[in-house]
Amino acid sequence: MVSIFNHQAYRVVQSPPGWRLSWTWKGKEVIWAMTGAEATHQGDCSRIKSQPLPHSCAHRPVIIDLLPGAPYNMQTSNCCKAGVLTTFNQDPTMSVASFHLAVGNAVIGDDSGDDGGAFVDMPDDYMLGLPGYSCGGAGKVGSTKFPQKDGRRWTQALLTYTIKCTYSQYRASLTPVCCVSLSSFYNDTIVPCPLCSCACESDPSISKRCLGSDEQPSYLRMPNEEDRMKSPIVKCTSHMCPIKVHWHLKQSYRGYWRVKITIMNFNVFRNYSDWTLVVQHPDLTNITKLFSFKSAALAAYRGNGDTVMFWGVRYYNDMLLQYGENGNVQTEMVLPKGEDFTFRGGYGFPRSIMFNGDECVMPPPDEYPQLPRHSSASSLIALYQLFSGVVLYGLVCIV
Repeated sequence: MVSIFNHQAYRVVQSPPGWRLSWTWKGKEVIWAMTGAEATHQGDCSRIKSQPLPHSCAHRPVIIDLLPGAPYNMQTSNCCKAGVLTTFNQDPTMSVASFHLAVGNAVIGDDSGDDGGAFVDMPDDYMLGLPGYSCGGAGKVGSTKFPQKDGRRWTQALLTYTIKCTYSQYRASLTPVCCVSLSSFYNDTIVPCPLCSCACESDPSISKRCLGSDEQPSYLRMPNEEDRMKSPIVKCTSHMCPIKVHWHLKQSYRGYWRVKITIMNFNVFRNYSDWTLVVQHPDLTNITKLFSFKSAALAAYRGNGDTVMFWGVRYYNDMLLQYGENGNVQTEMVLPKGEDFTFRGGYGFPRSIMFNGDECVMPPPDEYPQLPRHSSASSLIALYQLFSGVVLYGLVCIV
């Protein structure tokens, strides 16, 4: 049995493409049968004289997850999610994948090491098949134990090995993949994403991968899945990012303030399943009210507890659709005003934002929307507080 666990706090393995686990056999091993997953190619099985032929004779098999709704006799527990691995916070049952395989011609013998026991000549050169991930070799650990149905007896695997895979944003993409724009109720200025945040529209090699505002996508030239991941086709913008996050300071109450967050997808052909958004801000330690998103504090992140991960509600907005009228998801949240709260100096804007675990490009602080001059700023915010207070009081009275 092979199990894949996603221990990352805020990064999801999405579909497409989903995980694509591969390795290189040491000898002439074959996979006779599989449940819970399948090999993409059977390979050359001409040396096998018996029938039926093995599931895969490839020297380097590529294993992919089954799709939801796979035949019952091909399923195992934790399978059939099209390669999706969410974070544990989002859904513990979706953060693990498992499959069974029967291997033939494997070399099994006695371990010549100090600990003795059996050993398997494990394959090497493991890959997860996802941009940015690199995997180490197989290391022998204590044998996995399995409880029986009645819970009174435990069985044990003959051998257990682990392979650790790590992620690097710089290996995944040489350029950023998202940017942030800002606005506020006290200033008409909308601070856009920095120019050329992810690429420059004027670059000839980039201009071929974007569509103008008056262009319609041609599905006859729709890229294949691999090309969509490496060089996505996006709408032509000044920032050229596939994803833009907009942070809007919406209202100021007497003891609270309100923020609206919008995530926009500029990919023409790609959806984002089970997306995540990580935001760092001092006042996120105690969110009073959150609408249409779910959240979890990442207390261990950077050691100060001011970072929160957001994600969508299942079957409502957990899928960020491709560019278009519905190519966005949004939320509003009400935050308490702490002792040090102020709208001055850009305090109301996030310190950093990550989409799907990748850092987004922020505007420089000197471009943040500024408060009006002191004489008018106080009266403006006071007016918002008075108006908001009357509305809230009126709602309470009606109830």
